[in-house]
Amino acid sequence: MNNLIKSKLELLPTSPGCYIHKDKNGTIIYVGKAKNLRNRVRSYFRGSHDTKTEALVSEIEDFEFIVTESNIEALLLEINLIKENQPKYNIVLKDDKSYPFIKITNEIYPRLIITRQVKKDGGWYFGPYPDVGAANEIKRLLDRIFPFRKCTNPPEKVCFYYHIGQCRAHTICHNEQHFFQNMAQEVADFLKGHDNKIIDELKGKMTSAAEKMEFEKAAEYRDLLQSIATLRTKQRVMARDLQNRDVFGYYVDKGWMCVQVFFVRQGKLIKRDVNMFPYYNDPDEDFLTYIGQFYQEKSHLIPNEILIPSDIDEESVRAVVDTKILKPQRGEKKQLVNLAIKNAQVSLQQKFDLLEKSVEKTQGAIENLGRLLNIPTPVRIESFDNSNIMGTSPVSAMVVFINGKPSKKDYRKYKIKTVIGPDDYASMREVIKRRYSRVMRDGLIPPDLIVIDGGQGQVNVAKDVIQHQLGLDIPIAGLQKNDKHQTHELLFGDPLEVVELSRNSQEFSFCSASKMKSTALPLPSIASSGLRIPSHHN
Repeated sequence: MNNLIKSKLELLPTSPGCYIHKDKNGTIIYVGKAKNLRNRVRSYFRGSHDTKTEALVSEIEDFEFIVTESNIEALLLEINLIKENQPKYNIVLKDDKSYPFIKITNEIYPRLIITRQVKKDGGWYFGPYPDVGAANEIKRLLDRIFPFRKCTNPPEKVCFYYHIGQCRAHTICHNEQHFFQNMAQEVADFLKGHDNKIIDELKGKMTSAAEKMEFEKAAEYRDLLQSIATLRTKQRVMARDLQNRDVFGYYVDKGWMCVQVFFVRQGKLIKRDVNMFPYYNDPDEDFLTYIGQFYQEKSHLIPNEILIPSDIDEESVRAVVDTKILKPQRGEKKQLVNLAIKNAQVSLQQKFDLLEKSVEKTQGAIENLGRLLNIPTPVRIESFDNSNIMGTSPVSAMVVFINGKPSKKDYRKYKIKTVIGPDDYASMREVIKRRYSRVMRDGLIPPDLIVIDGGQGQVNVAKDVIQHQLGLDIPIAGLQKNDKHQTHELLFGDPLEVVELSRNSQEFSFCSASKMKSTALPLPSIASSGLRIPSHHN
């Protein structure tokens, strides 16, 4: 588990939502849902797992999350993200295994059926429903209340369902087409959410049946009401009109703006885009500029409809994007915009929290380092590393850390002038003498600690120059590598001794390759490539 994941785990919300695991290339390798994002995502990085989960965790280099308003929304969003991204560790559902819709067929005598495929056939589709059992149950219960035709090819004689009161067999009801059409409209209104009328009727029938001691029938009405309650959950991550739309939300704080875009395709939220940047003008104006730039990218196709927050001028957006622009005030679309805004707020706060923790960890690392070495907290650290380009052109790089942060304006590279061929000791002696002779001559700020990326021999050379030749009193430490060229231990003292440093500590992370050496080593390569950074020849 890397440091980025450690920091992000501490900042996870307890909200329901979806989490997205990514590998070292940024590829989505797993999508999951959770009632509590904090508990679920943390569980991947704690304790033991089975073989397949261990394989997944070993590839996770980063993760994202999208908060939702309910567990049902998280489930639906998970389905869409899996279908869109096809993560290799997910069991990807095929189309015929997707969640069902309830359909009223477009026939003279319509039927009420369950289907997993949506077609442009004039039928009315409602869903998808996350609870397959509840969808089937409500269909069965609706059949008991509304006598739709059941048979695909009706028999000449009345069927079984006619005898139990669940079908107005049209073979003897030729003049009742309007009855079926009105009934279809009533059910459609109910499935669209306009269900208070039917619910009130069912409650009345349940009470009446109970008063008549028809308890079995009363229980049927009760079961229907319970199923309706399950399916009334508002599916804000799903739109029933199957439109393609982009949903924008933004949030500003501390001079930064986060913009979240939800991509809704065929009524399903399948992807999101997140961008954070400092803003310098009025937030509304910068947001409008962002939208204009967003659709200039070839990868961002203009959808049928764009939803924006209510405080944005839709005419201004329409001037830069030629499509339908809406500022929803209520209903599903308004809830989608609110969800985008909420996720923008969460993402921006997470950025601030990560920055704060990074500062705390870095400051803590140099304070701990000072205590370990028994020196004052090293506010300014200068670190040196030698490199030989193709074995013939020795170069040394100096990187500088102030309060634990890289100070790139102070970076320097040194072309070795007095040493012929690869000689790390002689090269180190030259560079240290050149650097700190100039510090003394020009009155520059000396470091609180010098770190040599090398073993005992190079550290002793640096100490000899600093203490004996220049007469300076600057602590010097060494980063000794193992046979895999990784930081192995810290050397310090007179004589040099190994300083015990926990590999899980902040100070080890600071001193290790991820901090000092990874920053220092590219500099010689930069020098050889002709890229310019400050260099010193005198």
